Order: sequence, then C-alpha cells, then structure tokens
Amino acid sequence: MIFDLDGTLVDSVYQHVLAWQEALSQVGIDLSTWRIHRKVGMSGGLLTQALLRETGGRIDPQAQAQLLGLHAHAYAAHAHRVRPLPGAEALLSHLAVQQVPFAIATSGRRETAQQVLAVLPLPPDTPLVTRDQVRHAKPDPDLFLEAASRLHIAPEEAVVVGDSVWDLLAARRARSLGVGLLSGGYGQDELVRAGAYRVYEDPLDLLRHLDEVGIRVP
Repeated sequence: MIFDLDGTLVDSVYQHVLAWQEALSQVGIDLSTWRIHRKVGMSGGLLTQALLRETGGRIDPQAQAQLLGLHAHAYAAHAHRVRPLPGAEALLSHLAVQQVPFAIATSGRRETAQQVLAVLPLPPDTPLVTRDQVRHAKPDPDLFLEAASRLHIAPEEAVVVGDSVWDLLAARRARSLGVGLLSGGYGQDELVRAGAYRVYEDPLDLLRHLDEVGIRVP
C-alpha cells in the first residue's frame, strides 16, 4: 500500500490551507480558504500556478520560490496541532504486524512532512517519498512510481490511498488501484470520478474494509 500523508493519515489539510493563505497574503495575494483547499494535494509550485490561473493573477519565479519558504514557515506554526486521523495508528500498526509493505508519498517537501511524521507509528524502514525527491508532483505519477520502486513492486501491484482528486489522478496515471478517503474534505463523487475504486470515511473505515481492497483481515 502507498499512502498520501496530509488528509489521509494526518489531519493537516486545514493547517496547510491556512499556511498557504498566510503565505499568499504576504506577497499581496488574498484568496478565500475554499479556493486554496481545492488545490491542496498538488505541489506548492503547481498550487500557486493553478490558483493564479483561476484568479487572473500573475507572479514571477522569484516570488513563487519565496512563497514556498513562506508557506513552510507558516505551516511550522500550525504543525503542533496536527494529529493522526481516526484509525491511522491502528491501520499502520495492523499492516506492520501482518507484514503488508507500505510507503508514504506526499506532495509536501521533506521539511514539512518530517514535522508531523512523529505522530504516526511508522517502522523505521518505512519508505518516505517527498516532493523534493521526484521531478514532478501530483497529479503526475512520479511520487507513486518512486514509492512502488522502493517497495520493490510494480506500480500495478500497489493500492494507493489518498484524500484528494490529485492523489487519485496520479494513482490512475501510475496504473495503481486508487482508494479514496473523505477525511481531506473532497466529496465521494469527486473522488470516484477521479478514479477511486472505493471510498471510505477515514483510515478507521478503511481498516474495517481492508478485505475489499484485497488485504485479508485475520
């Protein structure tokens, strides 16, 4: 299994939304939180491009690079409030006990991902793939392809779990089985249209239905 991080295992989507809103405001771009939320799951660069395309704004490459730093700084102020989503700890512990290989692949950079990983019961050898380790982030498949490689499996053998349409589009492009979670704020219909085979409420709901994605619960 390959898991997204924010909104999939940890309850951090809205912290990211607020951090992006603060960062954008500092460079003179004021956007409503709902607009930002719709793009969370992309890389920072793609997110700002997509938001500006919608609003008709423009930003130069230097300011865009500055935004990434501003977001990281703002997110650090909110990260202490991030908690595992319901069932995330039990799900990962169960997979570890049952020796089901899993990895984490996130559009966030390692700097921000490391701030919340400590709240999860991860075996020390869990592969972690972050934005700064691949050429393209979601909705491109690079993160999931790299995660599959580190698990020593073909992408077609992986179950990708994510909370956003960007996760599921990337899973589809990697030719992996996509599973959606509602815990990031997207609706079930949106996730299904993006390619989800099944949609569950949160990690706890997924744990209760692992057999539906081909993982037997003893």
